Amino acid sequence: MTQETLGYVRLEWTCQRCGGKNPGPEKLCIHCGASMDEQDQFELPETQKFITDAEELQKAAAGPDIHCPYCETRNPAGSTVCKQCGGSLVEGEVRASGHIVGAPPKPRAAPRPAAPTQAAKRPWYLRAAGLAVLLLVCCVGAYLLFRPSKDINGVVRDVSWERRIGIEELRPVSYEDWRDEIPSDARIGDCRKKEHHTQSEEPSPGVEAEKVCGTPYTIDQGSGYGKVVQDCEYKVYVDWCKYTVEEWQEVDDASASGHDLNPYWPPVNLASGQREGERSEEYNVKFDTESKSYTYHPGDADEFSRYAIGSKWVLKVNALGGVVSVEKR
Repeated sequence: MTQETLGYVRLEWTCQRCGGKNPGPEKLCIHCGASMDEQDQFELPETQKFITDAEELQKAAAGPDIHCPYCETRNPAGSTVCKQCGGSLVEGEVRASGHIVGAPPKPRAAPRPAAPTQAAKRPWYLRAAGLAVLLLVCCVGAYLLFRPSKDINGVVRDVSWERRIGIEELRPVSYEDWRDEIPSDARIGDCRKKEHHTQSEEPSPGVEAEKVCGTPYTIDQGSGYGKVVQDCEYKVYVDWCKYTVEEWQEVDDASASGHDLNPYWPPVNLASGQREGERSEEYNVKFDTESKSYTYHPGDADEFSRYAIGSKWVLKVNALGGVVSVEKR
């Protein structure tokens, strides 16, 4: 975020000797003459007014005061000798600055919940055992699914196949996107401004943006003055548009099926502006066994052609009743 300066205000400090309030720029207590200690902090007065006097604004921006190493009196930034005692300020202590005046103290860490009693704790070995059981269940499931558990003799009772070819044509399809990311051949419809991103720098002229600033706060300058600032960022708005493009869409299909070992691709009658789309094929072989029927799905036409009606095979069946593989008997 960008930090913007709104202006400068006078702070105040409380004398530790008499308890009197003093304007921040005053180096000595106006009530008892005591100096401000290095550890004493500036505070925000009840009423804060921005400084408008040019000379005082220069003082406010000059930098932190220097405490005299002999009498502890505050001296303006850039001073070389103490205005109170005349001592050298070479070894003087520069006041701390840069912190937020009136910032709330850091919250105390929430107390940790009491540790559970030994009776409430679950022993580590029980947790480990639970994980082991879960892992075992997963392994057993995979084992049952993929490993043949028994061989069954079967005879091919029926075969079937189906082949399909999609028919496509260009159809309008609607989308939404940022205007500068829309394809050049698209038809752009309604647009609206939408927040695209935030940035700390002020956008270039012509870019639509909204300046958003946080609550102003005051930074101690170490001189009795406070700089009032606010953190700002810019929400940049860009056109978000609906658009339409022509894309190949499936509008029909041609299919063929049969109960033999001679699958073929169906003839496709294309109208003007149409083309062939994706092709798909499915093969099924039904086996009769002594106990029940099983269905197997060959991966391609070459494998499918092996399963003549009445041919005998050994089915590799897993524990879940699925045919894993088939071998000639």
